[in-house]
Amino acid sequence: MAKFKSTMNQKGTSGTFSTSSLLYYHFSRYFDTTVKVPVAVWRSMDAQAHFSEVAEPGLAISGGSHGGRMNHEGWRVFAAADSDPNSYQPTDDLFTSDRTQIYGVLLDSPGHRYGSEINGTRKSGWGKGQNRDFQETPAFLALRSSKPLLEAIAEGVKEGRKDRMINKDLGPDVSDQQMAFWMQELTEIVLLDFIFSQQDRVGNIDFTPYWYWVEDGKLKHKKAKHHEPNDGDIPADALLIRRSNLNDNDAGGRVEYANFAKSTQMLEKMRHFSPSTYRRLVALNNDLQSQGPVYGWLSRSLGLSDRQIAQVVKNTELATSILQDNCSNGDLMFDLDPVAFFLRNNTEVETVDCNDP
Repeated sequence: MAKFKSTMNQKGTSGTFSTSSLLYYHFSRYFDTTVKVPVAVWRSMDAQAHFSEVAEPGLAISGGSHGGRMNHEGWRVFAAADSDPNSYQPTDDLFTSDRTQIYGVLLDSPGHRYGSEINGTRKSGWGKGQNRDFQETPAFLALRSSKPLLEAIAEGVKEGRKDRMINKDLGPDVSDQQMAFWMQELTEIVLLDFIFSQQDRVGNIDFTPYWYWVEDGKLKHKKAKHHEPNDGDIPADALLIRRSNLNDNDAGGRVEYANFAKSTQMLEKMRHFSPSTYRRLVALNNDLQSQGPVYGWLSRSLGLSDRQIAQVVKNTELATSILQDNCSNGDLMFDLDPVAFFLRNNTEVETVDCNDP
């Protein structure tokens, strides 16, 4: 089964922008991310069929004690728009140009929801508070440490465990290899969220478990069926690694959304980064600033407004500037490579020209 997600941004509803999922999918391919971002495909549906088969049942199911207020209001708006497209503004965000079809994205996004070990405790409430809680998780604390990678990992785990909830959700043992994967994935998540002004990341990061082991000098992996050792033909010494899934990406791309990665200075605090991710970012910024091929694709392919395109360009430039400053100041270590770390239990710090893609 796949999910069909449409845009929904009206008074009293939650924020959803279907194009955001397309942005995340295609830019995750550009950055060749370690974090797994589901394929997003543009799809449309006849408005009257949507009313009878989706909106009307959704409105009925979401009413009463079992449905949240914003969820119910969203279905009410959908039902009204199916009958009168102009009741939804801007209409182009939801309907095709002939106003006969609702469009959105089709997603296949399996995964299990992380607890506070990655998503943070969220004890400080929605907004900047929970985004600062997010930065107190073990892997994020390790990213913020100026110590060499292995020491940063140990420090992140030690400091993160001081929170009772995180300590419980982290479990009795977490491998250095798991932390290396988490650190790389978090840098990619924060970078994408910064570029696209994501306002609803915290609490929405998932995972899929895999077995990892080294065989003939190469790293092998296989999706875990049971979260137990000796899973079929898996070697007894294999490590169970939770690989992060970035499934919920529908609250980015709009100028009206709050960019919490930016407002809580997530990129500024990072001290460890992947050299390949950094170089791709610098190259992307050069392309967008010069209106190169990626800019051309961005401006023509997704139906973004001029303001939305300008926001991506501006955020990419700012992200590049922040990381280049950290690089030039000697505050950024290019040592994140989870595969190399798994093979050698450490990685070398790569020398990177801060301005050269």
